[in-house]
Amino acid sequence: MTIRSLFATRFSETTLDDPALLAELGDACRDLAAEDRAGQRWSRDHGYRGYTSYASLDDLPVRDPRFADLVRHLNRHVARFADACAFDLARKPRLDSLWVNVLKPGGTHSGHIHPHSIISGTLYVDVPPGAGMLKLEDPRLPMMMAAPPRRADAAEELQAFVYAAPAPGTIFLWESWLRHEVMPNGARGERISISFNYR
Repeated sequence: MTIRSLFATRFSETTLDDPALLAELGDACRDLAAEDRAGQRWSRDHGYRGYTSYASLDDLPVRDPRFADLVRHLNRHVARFADACAFDLARKPRLDSLWVNVLKPGGTHSGHIHPHSIISGTLYVDVPPGAGMLKLEDPRLPMMMAAPPRRADAAEELQAFVYAAPAPGTIFLWESWLRHEVMPNGARGERISISFNYR
């Protein structure tokens, strides 16, 4: 019997190889969380346990050179990932949006996708022990009808859900249509990350 794996879903894990920049980004994220009143208000009004600049600031790389330095790193990682996905593009992917997340203990973010972009990702700045993983969902789930559950020892590529555990400096990249969620922050401290979309 010949068995092939079809319709691969690409997921990239790499590291920001600049510890000084990572520390500077931590300071920048904390500064925003303390000063961005519009972001604080949006987070409170939408039940976001912590702070996000998602709906309040859309110019972080212009506003702060620390974020501009990060984008230079991300551009390289995203270009390599697009090539690994065999995307047929007329030009390199371009940053569309970038935002800060400061998730307090108990905070989570339910399952979602990132419309209007092709590659999405997150850089993890501070990840205290127990801060929660990224949960990725098999995109075929709505069509599986009477499919039985997979055994606990099934290969990762056969699982309905895959959990990716970040560390400080981890960069995850995925195709933007891939449904994912942020598991609850079970740590005592805040989990700080920077998310982004490329188009």
